[in-house]
Amino acid sequence: GTCQVSYVKNEWGGGFTANVTVTNTGTSTVNGWTVTWSFPGDQKVTNAWNANVTQSGSAVTATNMSYNPAIAPGGNVQFGFQGTWAGNDTSPSAFTLNGNACS
Repeated sequence: GTCQVSYVKNEWGGGFTANVTVTNTGTSTVNGWTVTWSFPGDQKVTNAWNANVTQSGSAVTATNMSYNPAIAPGGNVQFGFQGTWAGNDTSPSAFTLNGNACS
């Protein structure tokens, strides 16, 4: 793929925060981004920063804010969110950027 995603979480009983870094490993600038993933557990996003994050079931979509639409080649964008979980907070492993799978 032309993107790499790092998902770093801080977890406590019933809650967590996650910071997501999306790196553009391609050769052209990404103008406007949509990042998607599915939670393997029962996580629910409660609020987010540096991205608009929506969730439907286990499927999550994060889109750029007005101030951070561009990801230059070799550059990255970072966003994060807070959430809750009950039985399973396994981190997601498969991400897409604008429909393309990331590593």
